[in-house]
Amino acid sequence: MTPHEGDFVHWFGQNLWAMWGALGLLLATAEMLTLDLTLLMLASGALAAALTAFVLPELLVVQVLVALAVSAAMLGLMRPTLLRRVRNAPGYRSSISKLVGSEGLAIEPVTSSGGQVKVNGEVWSARTMTGATSIDAGAGVEVYEVDGATLVVYPVHPQLP
Repeated sequence: MTPHEGDFVHWFGQNLWAMWGALGLLLATAEMLTLDLTLLMLASGALAAALTAFVLPELLVVQVLVALAVSAAMLGLMRPTLLRRVRNAPGYRSSISKLVGSEGLAIEPVTSSGGQVKVNGEVWSARTMTGATSIDAGAGVEVYEVDGATLVVYPVHPQLP
């Protein structure tokens, strides 16, 4: 280890608040990749530990306990509330509900009892809206609704010239 590396490690050892703060910022930044609010709750625990380390620099056990307690409380209490509010916000559409209106291709015949389609590059189980409709393999389809893991589709007819 070079003298500069030793100084750096020594400084972090003397200033654990900076280590906790850096961890909190790293977790909060990583949250932007997941958008699941889990890493953000863990970041809040790390930032609470940073504050604790600033006030009580010699008590690492207390810092860890604060980080764990705040993270657990945020995950158990705040995250479900925030997720519910986001999902009930006007205009929110889950990735599954975004399939409605998408066009795809029947990769095997589709009837009211079943079949398979390819939509957005993914293969899905599908069925038609009514028993009177049948879609041949290779025909274009449009998603009407999502019923569990099954797409309800109808045939897309080519535009007349």
